[in-house]
Amino acid sequence: QVQFVESGGGLVQPGESLRLSCAASGLAFRAFTWGWYRQTPGKQRELVATITNAGVTNYPASVKGRFTISRDIGKNTVYLQMNDLKPEDTAVYSCNQAPNPLNFWGQGTQVTVSS
Repeated sequence: QVQFVESGGGLVQPGESLRLSCAASGLAFRAFTWGWYRQTPGKQRELVATITNAGVTNYPASVKGRFTISRDIGKNTVYLQMNDLKPEDTAVYSCNQAPNPLNFWGQGTQVTVSS
């Protein structure tokens, strides 16, 4: 049974940092490209970071230089280090395969950036 468990979100002020974690189970973790996605009400889900099975990372311009994705293959876990957070980063963050996510999502973790 495939399962994604995201954690690490919270309420922070602009300029602060958070580290998100996503524990994946029920699939061959090391074989896939993984991504962190975010979604706000009324908007399409946005892919904000990817890491390939070779460890190559990629980011859109909106988060490049502020977000860093990494993974621990032994723990089947993907991380997202988010620095210099901005109010526009407020969203529910989820992990999944990338760029074509499975038709299954975990509960996500809420990140709120507000002064």
